[in-house]
Amino acid sequence: MTAILKVGDRTITAEEVIPLLAKYQLLPQLLREIIIDQAIATLDCTDEEKNAACEQFYTKNQLTSEEERQAWRDRQDLSLEQVEELAVRGLKLEKFKQATWGHKIESYFLKRKGRLDRVIYSLIRTKEAAIAQELYFRIQEGEQSFNELARDYSQGPEAQTGGLVGPVELSTPHPTLAQMLTVSQPGQLLPPTRLGDWFIVIRLEKFLPVQLDDAMRQRLLDEMFTTWLKEQLRQQISLGTPVQS
Repeated sequence: MTAILKVGDRTITAEEVIPLLAKYQLLPQLLREIIIDQAIATLDCTDEEKNAACEQFYTKNQLTSEEERQAWRDRQDLSLEQVEELAVRGLKLEKFKQATWGHKIESYFLKRKGRLDRVIYSLIRTKEAAIAQELYFRIQEGEQSFNELARDYSQGPEAQTGGLVGPVELSTPHPTLAQMLTVSQPGQLLPPTRLGDWFIVIRLEKFLPVQLDDAMRQRLLDEMFTTWLKEQLRQQISLGTPVQS
């Protein structure tokens, strides 16, 4: 057996590495990084891009002076060249994402939009159908406010906010509740509806359509990459040890 690492009094052999990685749930991350390295292997960066990537890397780690950077490299046991490789790797990965899925963002956005739009809504939930019906009529007739009744009667955490929930993406609520909100108009009070063990009364307060801005583009790009990476793991890994992605 070939010893490759010594930790305290323990000597770790090459044969032990894979079982240990699996034991400590580090194997999936190692495999992900290997797949990424293979994907970006043919990509290149200009000297200007490399310099900018290194500066961004140091800025992200709040290392402003050369003394701080050197001390950090010493603590991490990394050479200047290894730090540059780390920084440029991140840049190459973003280039890979853009080259692979950049042209698909608009269509993917349209596909996902219905779950990315955000809503603010008011909610009362109770286990009693009769109570839900009574509260609905009180709100509808203007006898009491939704806020007041939610604080007094709602049996979920929304009672603390007077029934107000959000803003949340439409992917967050229960699918039935999300569908009800999708077809509602702001200010529209919906009759009591059974949802599992609950009877709910809801009112859409505000609809906030998602915008395809730079932040959303990056999020969608990352989503598509993550989906691809999981699929690569599923297809490519042929080890006896089960891999959790």
